Amino acid sequence: MITSIVNPRIKQLVQWQDRARDRRKDGVFIAEGIKMLEEAPMEWIREIYLTEEFAGRLKHAKSEKEHMLWKKLEDARFEFVTKEVMKRAADTQTPQGVLLVLKQPAYTLDYILQKGKNGLYLVLEDLQDPGNLGTIVRTGEGAGVSGIIMSSKTVDIFNPKTIRATMGSIYRVPFIYVETLSDTLAQMQKAGVTVYAAHLKGETLYHDFSYKGASAFLIGNEGAGLKKETADAADFCLKIPMEGSVESLNAAVSAALLLYEAKRQRS
Repeated sequence: MITSIVNPRIKQLVQWQDRARDRRKDGVFIAEGIKMLEEAPMEWIREIYLTEEFAGRLKHAKSEKEHMLWKKLEDARFEFVTKEVMKRAADTQTPQGVLLVLKQPAYTLDYILQKGKNGLYLVLEDLQDPGNLGTIVRTGEGAGVSGIIMSSKTVDIFNPKTIRATMGSIYRVPFIYVETLSDTLAQMQKAGVTVYAAHLKGETLYHDFSYKGASAFLIGNEGAGLKKETADAADFCLKIPMEGSVESLNAAVSAALLLYEAKRQRS
């Protein structure tokens, strides 16, 4: 059992929580809580830390689900830590008692585009809110998104707040970061994907387009929106109608509207 908050392994966990650079260098990310443990692919798991209290709840639980979860812990192997150490290592105020170190997945654009004519994609430019990004990933899974493409200046998808907001969808939605969105959009268009930009200059309402073919939605930064050159690279600009003095919606809300309209049309 680890009992000291200055233990080198605990110091490393804190660095991974706090620094995207260290996560990238070591190719890991951290997830907390029973749901993230339950859904984590075994081949992604590198380390697990848990409190004796959490282990006791699982070991003495009577449900088959919790029994299987305990078996997963035993198969993956784990390290006990005190509640004080867990609180230091965790990013949440009230940790559930289990923390996982996982391998960062790696995808390619070719992998993401393999859905062909049925592909549904999100392209995100310079989003900065980790909760927004996590919500978008979770919403994307719910709507059947094929993959998410992000500009290099978009917030780190492995930020602890983003991971929590995905509620496990991080395990199932493929994603990539790219240096130049315009080049990537050109590749997507060459592959038969029609690109739609959610932009104030759009004149056609979003529900008046057909998204039954391969489609990608461009979503811009929370404050500045899409850059002009990015919007200009789209095949079409679409408009989300607004009432009152509202100029734009939250990025996650916009993404949800567009994805679920595509899902509705495809049903």
